[in-house]
Amino acid sequence: MSMRQAPTRALDATTAASQVYAALKRDLIRGRFVAGEKLAISHLRETYAVGLSPLREALNRLAAYGLLAQENQRGFRVPALKRRELDDIAGLRQQFEVQALEAALRHGDAQWEAELLAAFHRLKRADEQPDALEHWEQMHLQFHRRLLEPCGSVWLLRFIEQLHDQFDRYRRMAPAHQDLRAQLDVQHAELVELALARGIAAARELIHAHIQLSYDVAKSACSE
Repeated sequence: MSMRQAPTRALDATTAASQVYAALKRDLIRGRFVAGEKLAISHLRETYAVGLSPLREALNRLAAYGLLAQENQRGFRVPALKRRELDDIAGLRQQFEVQALEAALRHGDAQWEAELLAAFHRLKRADEQPDALEHWEQMHLQFHRRLLEPCGSVWLLRFIEQLHDQFDRYRRMAPAHQDLRAQLDVQHAELVELALARGIAAARELIHAHIQLSYDVAKSACSE
């Protein structure tokens, strides 16, 4: 009987690790934890209602992803917000997203156009709920994923996603900028127009400026 139950227990542990990984990742990006804070394992187990083994698996995955710093024999710490690192992240985002957008505009088909318009519509609807920030953030992420999706490189999209998560940690920890969301939304509409028209040169310039706009806000989160 124990042998028949073992795969189920392994599956449960894997599921628990995946769930706490997703929850912790979301909270790290949202700024639930203070930059530089050392995470207490006992507190995390209680907060996320998870066992030690799946929690440690999730923490190790987050350290490998770059959202946690692993200290030898001393646990895990939330990385500091450093201007030099943000500069690197923003520069790579601009480089990779310009490349991906150009390829997406060259290869995107009619189905992609329809899905992009739908993602933009959902983002506009989210604008009608100014207090539902997390909903807007999710629609914003989905819009950018859809925009770059036809680029043809799974690895390029993976790198962009990781950089986007790292960048968002800075942006969300920065002091609120009242006009940022409105400015970004104007650029989203322009990106859709350029994508449908296949305006590659103008789209390259705009996505570069789009990231720069968020960077100018995010850098105020840096302590050094």
